[in-house]
Amino acid sequence: METLILNSIKESTFLVTGGAGFIGSNLCEFLVSNKAKKVICFDNLFSGKLENIKELMNENNFSFIKGDIRDFELLLNVTKGIDYILHQAAWGSVPRSMVQPLNYTSNNVQGTHNVFEAARINKIKKVIYASSSSVYGDYPSLPKVEGKEGNLISPYALSKKINEEYGKLYWEVYKLPTIGLRYFNVFGKRQNADGDYAAVIPKFIQLMINNQPLTVFGDGKQSRDFTFIDNVIQANIHSVFLTNAEAFGKAFNIALQESASILDLFQLLKSNLNSSSELVYKEARDGDIKHSLADINLAKNILSYSPSHTFKEGISLYINWFLNNKKI
Repeated sequence: METLILNSIKESTFLVTGGAGFIGSNLCEFLVSNKAKKVICFDNLFSGKLENIKELMNENNFSFIKGDIRDFELLLNVTKGIDYILHQAAWGSVPRSMVQPLNYTSNNVQGTHNVFEAARINKIKKVIYASSSSVYGDYPSLPKVEGKEGNLISPYALSKKINEEYGKLYWEVYKLPTIGLRYFNVFGKRQNADGDYAAVIPKFIQLMINNQPLTVFGDGKQSRDFTFIDNVIQANIHSVFLTNAEAFGKAFNIALQESASILDLFQLLKSNLNSSSELVYKEARDGDIKHSLADINLAKNILSYSPSHTFKEGISLYINWFLNNKKI
């Protein structure tokens, strides 16, 4: 990371919503280790875990506040004196959103609106928020390019698109600098491997270590632009200190610009883990898109985003971390 950015981190205060979750805890760790003036982790612990931030708890520049982004008065108080917000708090999972749509409106839409409004009132310098590749919906062409979106096909995708519209409005109307990051299938350390809605990579690794069968929804040929967590951290930090107003009120693809099928993923993990696991096929799930591949030229040109890790490099690092840190 550039020296100028690292020096700026030391002079700044940050609020990370969803900071005890997968992406949020990695951001907290990066900011704390690079000597940020203050990092506040704000999380209701619905999906986040204190275990994810336990190594940060004794650091002088880190604090944890248990709270919910739907609690506007609490959020308004917590954001006082903050320079930047990294807004990662949300309910994830397309399949779960298909059966619990109201919770996605409450958590993702109203919660994010609360973040923007608290930021406006307290004159936050900038809000970087998590969006999603799901906003491309059923648009058929690859790669996915900002500005060419299709029909939304899940409540989760709708909630993220509404967030982007609020981000645009708060810049254009209130001059609150916002930048949305459309994450494409992020993976890495501290990602949840448990439960019905766990992400595919940690779930596969956990099962393959124990040589258990893996469930694949559909034919396994569906593809994703798997993106290692370090690339996402870079995108967030670059966005924080970006001075180019051309980026404000917009959302950018954050990915690798490479795709791998679920079958490709299975073979790569199998060779790395020397596993005897086999695949079990089930019907495709409602709301799941068939293929996902990002065009990242806009992020490269405007955010100075440049992925530091390939898919295979990220998988190797993640497996090593998983084997050393997970109870198997």
